[in-house]
Amino acid sequence: MNGPQHQLPLDIRLRADSGFETFLPGANAVALAAVRSQAEGTGEPQLLLWGGADTGKTHLLQAACHEQARRALPVVYLPMQQMLEAGPGLFQGLEGLPLICIDDVQVLAGRPEWEEALFHLINRLRSAEGRLLMAARGNPRHAPWQLPDLHSRLEWGPVFQLQPLDEEGRLEAMRLHARQRGMEIPNEVGRYLLRQYPRDL
Repeated sequence: MNGPQHQLPLDIRLRADSGFETFLPGANAVALAAVRSQAEGTGEPQLLLWGGADTGKTHLLQAACHEQARRALPVVYLPMQQMLEAGPGLFQGLEGLPLICIDDVQVLAGRPEWEEALFHLINRLRSAEGRLLMAARGNPRHAPWQLPDLHSRLEWGPVFQLQPLDEEGRLEAMRLHARQRGMEIPNEVGRYLLRQYPRDL
């Protein structure tokens, strides 16, 4: 992915509002700092984030991509749930990129060809000194991986469990994103919306 258009495979595009500045960390400040350092070219070469829905995994992966683009550096964002039809050859040649972001990595578990392709990609990235940021829904240790050595590869770098925002954090996130769109939401209105509508941020 290059340049400001953020053109991605299968016309997958990043959310414009998924930046580090719009991520409210709550209990995830350490994970945020680690991802930010990695995206800035320092920090750990490999990171793995996991958690339930609505914990900010995708937001952080896309924020890292935005940071790379801001620095005019190539990056690729791969939401695996949408990329399975592309086949495991998708991972070929990616080790030449300075950062690869793989979302929903757990969907590759139990798919032998994909597992092997991910295993070799991690090895190639380590040799090429590239950086890898992955996210999984649920603890990846409990996913039905069939390739034994892949377990250790997934934990070559720090693994962070992301925690959902509490009530006040959700309210502040709602108000922050509203301000980005030129709106102000009073606290009492925000609390009403959280009570009456789906809580998925």
